[in-house]
Amino acid sequence: MAVLLGALWAGLPVEKRIFCSVLLFSWAVYLWEAFLARRQRKVYRTTTHVPWELGQIMDSETFEKSRLYQLDKSTFSFWSGLYSELEGTIIQSLMFLLLATLFSAVTGLPWSLYNTFVIEEKHGFNQQTLGFFFKDAIKKFIVTQCILLPVTSLLLYIIKIGGDYFFIYAWLFTLVVSLVLVTIYADYIAPLFDKFIPLPEGELKQAIEIMAKNIDFPLTKVYVVEGSKRSSHSNAYFYGFFKNKRIVLFDTLLEDYSALNKEQPDGENGEEDETKSKVQSKKQGCKNEEVLAVLGHELGHWKLGHTIKNIVISQMNSFLCFFLFAVLIGQRELFAAFGFYETQPTLIGLMIIFQFIFSPYNEVLSFCLTVLSRRFEFQADAFAKELGKANDLYSALIKLNKDNLGFPVSDWIFSMWHYSHPPLLERLQALKEAKQD
Repeated sequence: MAVLLGALWAGLPVEKRIFCSVLLFSWAVYLWEAFLARRQRKVYRTTTHVPWELGQIMDSETFEKSRLYQLDKSTFSFWSGLYSELEGTIIQSLMFLLLATLFSAVTGLPWSLYNTFVIEEKHGFNQQTLGFFFKDAIKKFIVTQCILLPVTSLLLYIIKIGGDYFFIYAWLFTLVVSLVLVTIYADYIAPLFDKFIPLPEGELKQAIEIMAKNIDFPLTKVYVVEGSKRSSHSNAYFYGFFKNKRIVLFDTLLEDYSALNKEQPDGENGEEDETKSKVQSKKQGCKNEEVLAVLGHELGHWKLGHTIKNIVISQMNSFLCFFLFAVLIGQRELFAAFGFYETQPTLIGLMIIFQFIFSPYNEVLSFCLTVLSRRFEFQADAFAKELGKANDLYSALIKLNKDNLGFPVSDWIFSMWHYSHPPLLERLQALKEAKQD
């Protein structure tokens, strides 16, 4: 049988072998992901009681809620992943790029609606109405096209006129674009979707400024974003280059600021017709000391150079991909494998090489970056511990896990392959050792 298959494979034209290899690898990745998801869903189904090591940090009601939420999410991810694996479209120009993204947005809409208004709604996270959802989706599509089409046009033009060293110019162009987008995102793009307000003067802001000063973090502003109008999930991040750093806190992270912790009088919310006003039965968010511990972790990423390291790795990968693209773009067999026998459109070449030919490399790179990210997270936790925040970070991680219905038990293979952050128990164990020390 193996000899027969080998003979059939050897008899195929090069372009057919390329296409079959891409197709087989794509389905191999999908089946691997399905295998991992099945293992993790088994954990969700069979772990119905709080493990003894979690008895002091999670009650049985929260445990059951998180188990059902993660089970629903994993089932949804399986079927939406199958949809993504089967979806495909060929684009030959920027107009087709526009039509393709429109097609993708429309066909992906039912999945997004189901995720938001069935799964997230069922488990108490969704804060949107249908009107807010569609208004948001339209704005996202318009903003995406305003960025995507000009950038793609310029990139194709650079490739066309760049000569033998076009890959260097293309890489430099994408580097500049990425830096510009990172710079302007929080100031000009994000406010199109969410309201950003300065953190009011008070104990929390003063403590944040003191902590930033102690570690030489060049903080200029602290914002609170009204994430509670969209979802009850919480987050925090910083952005900016050089001496212009800013911190953004989701209001759902702050126990004293979250709109979900207090009733609003009728008519007080100007967007009441677009967003829901669900008040949580239990207080959500962290106390000021715990917020400082979370920020200590985030600032640890900056102090330890994790942000710069990620940028360097990303740009090295980008340069390598453009270089290999320059090597492969002249291979007619690649285009013939996907039905382009007479012409070799540059945009098609970008899609074929970056999306399909590089797919094995992308899988390996993704896994390596996941491992590196977990290492960075442990290091950032250790940095927060050095700031004297081990106890507060310990309690904050437990609160955030409960607020976001994170399931604390994971299949080890699924966790190793997918989780960019270490599982909760591993982080708590490391912090517990720090507390004992």
